[in-house]
Amino acid sequence: MCQAQPHAPSHTILNMQNVDPKELAKFSELAHKWWDPDSEFRPLHQINPLRLGWIEQLAGSLAGRKVVDVGCGGGILAEAMAKRGAEVLGIDLATRSLRVAQLHAMEAGVANLDYREVAAEALAAEAPERYDVVTCMEMLEHVPDPAAIIQACASLCKPGGWVFFSTLNRNPKSFLFAIIGAEYVLNLLPRGTHEYARFVRPSELARWCRDAGLDLAATRGMQYNPITRRYWLSDDTDVNYLVASRKPASAT
Repeated sequence: MCQAQPHAPSHTILNMQNVDPKELAKFSELAHKWWDPDSEFRPLHQINPLRLGWIEQLAGSLAGRKVVDVGCGGGILAEAMAKRGAEVLGIDLATRSLRVAQLHAMEAGVANLDYREVAAEALAAEAPERYDVVTCMEMLEHVPDPAAIIQACASLCKPGGWVFFSTLNRNPKSFLFAIIGAEYVLNLLPRGTHEYARFVRPSELARWCRDAGLDLAATRGMQYNPITRRYWLSDDTDVNYLVASRKPASAT
């Protein structure tokens, strides 16, 4: 059953870890809306089945697998994976978001799901190679050092395990669609949700994965039709995209 775990004081975490206090504050302000499918988090609710399906397509059944969701926010993906039978730990540094995630899991009676307020790098030092599957979705574009997050995710993964990322590409089309379109025209997201300079090109993410000892397995784009309000996976990685990687089985 979902339960809180001991954690370091917030001021210590902020001073020592790879985190932007402004980003934490931004998501904390919206924490109470995480599980409202008609709120600013509607896109996450809509894409979650796509993300979950893609993870299972590549990694296989999650039942009985140890999974950590890095940057879990309010727990939308973490809870879905736990409902598939995985033993899930969701981690984040946004206290209010974690409390919302814990409460929702308890109300829903979801087993095999815990949450901790801990940095990815700290957990990687504490529990190296513990997880069969590591997910890090819509987080890399919100931290000062995304390469360090990728390294931590690789360290958390067991040899032969899977590591999944999703983020936003950095190019004019992405600026137009993800910021101007999503935040200012369609109002899918609150204005200021994303900072264009922090978007991550696929080539950069691929390099950081290789530097962390991960092998790239697959990449998919995620597209959205504002008229039908439908999301789908495609080969177009110009805006939103997902990356699947594996830790070599021979890794030590």
